[in-house]
Amino acid sequence: MNFFSQLKSFFGIQKDTTDIMKKYLIVGLGNIGAEYDNTRHNIGFKILDELALKESATFESQKLGAITKFRFKGRTFILLKPSTYMNLSGKAVKYWQIKERIGLENTLVVCDDLNIPFGTIRLKAKGSDGGHNGLKDINAVLNTQNYPRFRFGVSDEFKKGKQTDYVLGKWNDGENSKLSERLDKACALIKSFGTSGLANTMSEFNGK
Repeated sequence: MNFFSQLKSFFGIQKDTTDIMKKYLIVGLGNIGAEYDNTRHNIGFKILDELALKESATFESQKLGAITKFRFKGRTFILLKPSTYMNLSGKAVKYWQIKERIGLENTLVVCDDLNIPFGTIRLKAKGSDGGHNGLKDINAVLNTQNYPRFRFGVSDEFKKGKQTDYVLGKWNDGENSKLSERLDKACALIKSFGTSGLANTMSEFNGK
């Protein structure tokens, strides 16, 4: 029995699931608190903030995170910024998957990635945590790594032993000057994920 079938069984869903399959949970990873605003590790929050702004959607504090929704081309996008801090992101993801009846294939996790150049975007259908603590916790809580994830490159321009300082540091002037265009591209990718599907979106956006 796949993940969505398990959810249907849990909720006793017997009716047509067409509307449920048109719902997408978009999870932006980050840490709550003003000290983390505009840091590299919080790019997941920043991308969702930009998307919500473009769609005139407002986040509200709810259980385990800030939530907002918008509709686009017949799809409902539910944006989640977990309030559990990065290393405990899985609890929030699982709670909102169950509450909104959204399966793994319609869940997209947005996070930073030190292993790819700044601003490069990479969408994958599944994969390991790659050393990312947020993904590591989600993998553990969901007991799978078979869910889509959108990695935003922050590069690895830090000295040995300074990784934590780097990811929790603010964007530099050069990065800030290019961030707006990259955020636009990231928002377009998320909407494409819900409307054009994973494979088409990977083909159109990966590495660009």
